[in-house]
Amino acid sequence: MIGKLNHLAIAVPDLAAGARLYRDTLGAQVSEPLPLPEHGVTTVFVTLPNTQIELLHPLGADSPIAKFLEKNPSGGIHHICYEVQDIQAAAQRLRRDGARILGDGEPKIGAHGKPVLFLHPKDFCGALVELEQA
Repeated sequence: MIGKLNHLAIAVPDLAAGARLYRDTLGAQVSEPLPLPEHGVTTVFVTLPNTQIELLHPLGADSPIAKFLEKNPSGGIHHICYEVQDIQAAAQRLRRDGARILGDGEPKIGAHGKPVLFLHPKDFCGALVELEQA
């Protein structure tokens, strides 16, 4: 069902510093910040030859990333994102197999403009998993 690794997301307490680290220290291509109010984050993408790194920063006090950074003030890996061909079919299969989809269970439009779902970490070896329609 899952396809290629789309990105690994890292929550950062300082988005500009994180972007500089990847751009200036590691020599990576880094996008401009993109605010996503519907997800409560501002994000930048670090482009690598085989995948991307998403740097996440809270957009507002109610952001899930703000809560993550309260527990992890230095930041850290937040989630891993895999591509799926058909997100509705994937959701149906996951529900049938007992996996929990976070939120209202319906796909939302993610940072790449494509439908995404998040899966409960307790169902996936402690990792928060995002699925993005390819």
